[in-house]
Amino acid sequence: MGNIAIKVEQVSKVYRLYDRQRERLKDALNLTKKKCYREHFALDKLDFEIKKGETVGIIGTNGSGKSTILKIITGVLNPTGGQVMVDGRISALLELGAGFNMEYTGVENVYLNGTMIGFTDEEIDERLSDILEFADIGEFVNQPVKTYSSGMFVRLAFAVAINIDPEILIVDEALSVGDVFFQSKCYHKFEEFKKMGKTILFVSHDLGSITKYCDRAILLNKGHKLFEGTPKEAVDLYKRVLVNQLDDDGKELPEGRSVWDQGGGKELWRSTLPLNPEVLEYGSKKAEIVDFAFMDANGRYSNVIEKGTEMTVKMKVLFHEDIAEPIFAFSFKNLLGIELCGTNTMFEKIEITPKRAGDVQVVSFTQKMDLQGGEYLLSLGCTGYPHGEFTVYHRLYDVCNLTVVSTKNTVGYYDMNTRIFVE
Repeated sequence: MGNIAIKVEQVSKVYRLYDRQRERLKDALNLTKKKCYREHFALDKLDFEIKKGETVGIIGTNGSGKSTILKIITGVLNPTGGQVMVDGRISALLELGAGFNMEYTGVENVYLNGTMIGFTDEEIDERLSDILEFADIGEFVNQPVKTYSSGMFVRLAFAVAINIDPEILIVDEALSVGDVFFQSKCYHKFEEFKKMGKTILFVSHDLGSITKYCDRAILLNKGHKLFEGTPKEAVDLYKRVLVNQLDDDGKELPEGRSVWDQGGGKELWRSTLPLNPEVLEYGSKKAEIVDFAFMDANGRYSNVIEKGTEMTVKMKVLFHEDIAEPIFAFSFKNLLGIELCGTNTMFEKIEITPKRAGDVQVVSFTQKMDLQGGEYLLSLGCTGYPHGEFTVYHRLYDVCNLTVVSTKNTVGYYDMNTRIFVE
């Protein structure tokens, strides 16, 4: 295969979907000539090549086929059609602890996994100290893995995977449960691997990592390859997929027509946002937040924002009663529930005219996004001080998430945009 480490040619994976179990049984026993299932293409004639020494990321929405293609490449699944050719020893982290025996200790599982990969006990002996040092789980290496936390589990699994001298490392979201220090150690190892000319293929929802560490990125959508090229271009296109501004083939929707105004303007801005099903909502509803959205620096609706760019939080409020001096607010929390930043029209000294029942007010908060790359939760509110008493008309806590994509994170929650001069 020359300089090619992985070659995927016209690979398809089709699953049969049955509405009833009895139809599955009839089909298995060949009791009917009638087709009693629907075909679902998890992958549909997928093509791509990965060169030796490349770090390539695969991104896409849930159900786009990312994990499926990794399992086919590693031999966990067989394709329905097409073929995959691999040149090099693969080490894969597809599911945390896959192949681990929960009753065995950490050390015993190291030997178990090494044997499954094809190493002798002597070869594992030579690598054991490196594996345990990288995992850094202390005396727990001699305890059954069923007693491990998820963080310990992934540390050990990853330590085994990267210390068996793989030529190709394949990772599927396995780093998401590790703490930031462990993730940093893993990415340092990635850099080490790249310098050694090894090939890395990984799936991640962390778009910042895709942009920072990958040489190329592949964007999948509903089993098709939508794009293959630079990580930045792939991430930019992915943002548009997230808010349905492209059709299934990656083409622009006709001019003047978008998901935000389809149906004669009846679609809500929030209709394609990932909404929290357990949002905390309360208030008198004398004024009601009826819609909201994020807008990126290009004026597109998206909940994926690039750090350092301008973004807008937009909300629409319907007034059911007369309110003299409404206050509009928003804030961001991290996933631990810590409120990080926010503001309101009172803090910003914005004069709001009195509202009548039936009025609709749209408020836009525009600012530079300096939060570190990661996931955040949006809260919105409409309040006031009628007769001098604080009153909540409507509040939506943690109503949806915002993803900040960054190629440079600093210490803490936000970037101070420090300028450094070395003399």
